[in-house]
Amino acid sequence: MTLPALFIAHGSPMMALEDNEYTRFLEQLGRELPTPRGIAVFSAHWDDPDQRLTEDAEHGTMHDFYGFPEEMYQITYPAKGSVELAAQIRERFSANNLHAKAVTGRGLDHGIWVILRKMYPDANIPVVALSVDSKRSPREQYSIGRMLSDLREEGILIIGSGGLVHNLRMVHKSDEPDAWAAAFDEWIAEQLSEWNLHNLFAYDKKAPHASDAVPSYGREHFVPLFYAMGAADNGRKAKRLFQSYQYGSLSLNCWSFE
Repeated sequence: MTLPALFIAHGSPMMALEDNEYTRFLEQLGRELPTPRGIAVFSAHWDDPDQRLTEDAEHGTMHDFYGFPEEMYQITYPAKGSVELAAQIRERFSANNLHAKAVTGRGLDHGIWVILRKMYPDANIPVVALSVDSKRSPREQYSIGRMLSDLREEGILIIGSGGLVHNLRMVHKSDEPDAWAAAFDEWIAEQLSEWNLHNLFAYDKKAPHASDAVPSYGREHFVPLFYAMGAADNGRKAKRLFQSYQYGSLSLNCWSFE
């Protein structure tokens, strides 16, 4: 069973409580995909210069956000970890001369549990969380994802969790997309449809409105795209499964790579 790699926008933490077109899409996606043996998530909310991954048998639930309704802080997602899967990931990193540090006790950040709670509400699939490094080059990020590509053939679902347009300083009340945000997303879509790594790796210079869509202080939300793409380097086929917006410029999108 070979699973796709996915890029999934995790949106606002409030998505955990919302019932809308996007949350229903995620629920349906979880039902339609073959049941994974395990899930490995590169999260925008774990940005570290060193490659890190969780090595827990059990996960806590991180409430790594502020100013939200009290109900948000009562939500738990009691997914188990997998020491075995963590070891398999470390072996592949080591074989490619990437030093990875296993950590325990971190828990799952909201970039992970918000989407998994929609896709797999029973929390019955083991999860390994992985850090991203927003200061690495896109080529390096892609190559790290590629190190794990064969795990997809073993029933492991690899996810990059972030947001292609994620500039919280430019959001507003309308859910109608700002023209600049839509233009950036469509440029990305065109490059993905052709797997044009040359342009994608230079998105900051080539894409329209790149500095607004991916501000220097929010690059960590964009880069999980490259980790997820790298995990499907052997197939190089991209399919957009969903696209919408919240707050004018918060892009809610899901891409499948095979």
